[in-house]
Formats: sequence, structure tokens, C-alpha cells
Amino acid sequence: MALSMYPDLVRRSQWLHTSAADGSSGEPMTPVQPDAEQTTSDPGSPGQVLLDVRDLSKAFRGLLALQNYALTLRAGEILGIIGPNGAGKTTLFNLLTGFLASTTGTIHFRGQDVTHAAPPVVVEMGLARTFQNIRLFGGLSVLDNVTVAQQLHTPVSFWKTMLSWPTFLRKEEQTYRDALELLDLMGLADQAARRASELSYGDQRRLEIGRALATRPTVLLLDEPAAGMNPRESDQLHQLILDLRRQFSLTIVLVEHDMRLVMNLCERLQVLNYGEIIAEGLPEDVRRHPRVIESYLGAAL
Repeated sequence: MALSMYPDLVRRSQWLHTSAADGSSGEPMTPVQPDAEQTTSDPGSPGQVLLDVRDLSKAFRGLLALQNYALTLRAGEILGIIGPNGAGKTTLFNLLTGFLASTTGTIHFRGQDVTHAAPPVVVEMGLARTFQNIRLFGGLSVLDNVTVAQQLHTPVSFWKTMLSWPTFLRKEEQTYRDALELLDLMGLADQAARRASELSYGDQRRLEIGRALATRPTVLLLDEPAAGMNPRESDQLHQLILDLRRQFSLTIVLVEHDMRLVMNLCERLQVLNYGEIIAEGLPEDVRRHPRVIESYLGAAL
């Protein structure tokens, strides 16, 4: 992608080139190509169990927000989780990603027990999420929102930075190039220099997905990504999710109220009500389940 589209980034790139010169040559540096194992997470073989959850429960002062939840999530699938407001869907995401501690139960990700792991550990292992209420860094640029997430896999200390200054500068420039490519994929490259808070609601949703992708996940949890979108935007999101799964070999868990999106996109559904799974299976089977019709979908569907 041409950096000339972004004057601020061009100036930074030129500064990187000039600052790193060793005095013997004025030639700009060639961006470092990251190692393949650093740029992509192992997606798992088809059918491999990536996430294994058993007897998971969460109580808030005696109120059971989630109880006896179980999940076997296999590589490559798109799982939808639906249910009325307050059913426990976001609580589940918070438990899976370490934002809440479970009351009972276990969570294993790629064979490792992450039941009590902190959020940074979970995301570094390859389990990333978006939020029901958008949590972007509103004061930062669109580009910086993505590069911040990329730092997860390029940690540096002060002394390590100073002792490897030319190498650090090359990696820094490559980070920005990679971020621009990701923004281009999300349809946001032309807004890279804008503050995240200035984006439209739909663009903020896409940026949050892009930021999650920048952490190089194996499993991506999407919490109501279509909220506030019109039918056209929802259709675009549908295609985007399919494209992302294919391009990044992702396994996806989707919490969503847009039933048209869920039924057309997801290969398997779970339905939660009052913290319990009341139905699970193929979308067509779930939509005809009597308890699901009674508690959530309604007789019209």
C-alpha cells in the first residue's frame, strides 16, 4: 500500500530512514519482513478442539448469570450464541477472556487451562474479542488503534530498544505498514489519520474488529458486531466475517441479535436463557425448538 496517502506517516517513515542512517550511506532502510511464525497463529487442523468449556458458572451475590455452561468449539467453525437480553451471553465472553473469574467450571484453550488466566495472557495465546459497547481509544488515530494491538507480539524494553536502534526502527516502520494493510482490508485505510472517535458507528465497529485481528487470534469472539447497523451494513458485515475467516483461518463465536445475520452465517447455534443453554444445534433445528420460540424468537418465526 502506498504510504503517500498518509502525509503524517510519510514524515514518520522519512524520519525513520534518516535517523537510522549509520553515516556511511544515505540509502533508506528496507523494511524487515517478520517471521512467518510471528505473523500468523496456528489455526488448528480441521475438526481440532480449540476451546473446551465444562460446567462453567458465574454468580453475582447469589444471582446465577451463567450456570453449567459447556462448549466444544472446533477449528474453522462459526458458532452463534443467541438469547434475550440478560441471558448471560456477554458474561460468557467475559469469562472466556479473563475479564471475570468463574464461580465454578473450567476453560481449556488449545489444551491449556486458562480458567484463571488474565486477559493479556488469553489474547496472547490467540483468543481475542470485541465488545458489546465499543471500547476504542477514541483520542488516538484509526491507525494507532491498530498498531497498539500489534505491540502485543513485538514487546520491547527501553534498553533493548536503545541497543538495537536501527533494527527497532525497521520493525516500527513495518508495524505501520502492516497496520495500513489491515485497515485496507477493513475498508478503513482512507480514514487512517482520523481520530477513532470521529468515525461513524459502523466504521467504529469495523475498526474494533480490525484491532482484534491485529493481535493475530486463532479464535475471534464478536459481541453484537451488527448492533446499530442497517440491513445493507449487516449484509456487508456478513461477507466481511466470511472473508476474514477464509483469509486468517479463523474460528469465530458470534453473539448477535440480528437473526437474519445469525441464521445465514452461523453453522451451529447455542441459545441461552437465564444463564442456561436451552437449545443447541443447526440453525434450522434451533429456530423450530419450542423453548426457543417461547423465550426468544416468537411464534412469527
